[in-house]
Amino acid sequence: MHYNILRQRDFVAGLKDDGLRIRIREDLARDGWTLLRGFQPDLGGFADLVSTLCRRVTFDPARNNATDKTQMVDAGLGPIGLHIENGNTPRCPDIVCFYAERAAFEGSQTTICDGMAVWDAFDAARKARWSQKMTVERDLPEAIWKRYLANEHPAISRPEEVTMAHVLQFQQAVPGQGFDLHDDGSLTYRLVLDPVRGSVFGGARRGFANAVLGPSHNYQPPRYTLADGAPVTPDEIEEIREIAEEFTHEINWQDGDIAVLDNTRVMHGRRAIADANRNLFIGMGQI
Repeated sequence: MHYNILRQRDFVAGLKDDGLRIRIREDLARDGWTLLRGFQPDLGGFADLVSTLCRRVTFDPARNNATDKTQMVDAGLGPIGLHIENGNTPRCPDIVCFYAERAAFEGSQTTICDGMAVWDAFDAARKARWSQKMTVERDLPEAIWKRYLANEHPAISRPEEVTMAHVLQFQQAVPGQGFDLHDDGSLTYRLVLDPVRGSVFGGARRGFANAVLGPSHNYQPPRYTLADGAPVTPDEIEEIREIAEEFTHEINWQDGDIAVLDNTRVMHGRRAIADANRNLFIGMGQI
């Protein structure tokens, strides 16, 4: 994977430039990601870029909003495993964008890994196993699942508006979901998904693009089970993590950098933070 660095000084003009948007999409279609450097954006400009690239913006209900299109990235100081953003949710974003308003002096490199390369490195037995559907199950507190639903359901906008009718409507709208509601308002949530998928930008190749290797910083760790009933074990996850590391690259952030990733193909993570004096923002959605 080579580094795609698109450079331009006037960020506002860049947002109005069809050529720039075309180049971003070309990089995503070819390599799964691109980096914008030297544009001198502010947070408002980053939010405008997210709106330009995404017809519909989505959020992580456990994060704090920075604008009406973006959120602050705050996931502790330790390393973060490779994952696609919101990969265990019913509406996984097509694109994820990161903006380094202030880059760390040391550490906290974002890691990126092409799921297509990981899939190509699997042997026949591992490919057969991961070609199955996978069920992810986790317990969600009431505040988290209601905040997510308020963002995703078109008829409501606030968590306190959520009713059981909205829950059932959303369940019908996105197949593969199931849940058990508990007396304290929490629910045990289940979602059936494909751990290997094609890119939203097309092409015949598939990639290992999911959240199995990733974090649960703001959530209870999920339980993964493949369609044959076999659970995904910690040892298996570590074996795949070792394979993925061979194809993992780092973004060494500079102030003002913006990275745009194909979230249906490229997994991302983070090295441990040595310098906590940094500001990183995220925006994501469907193309």
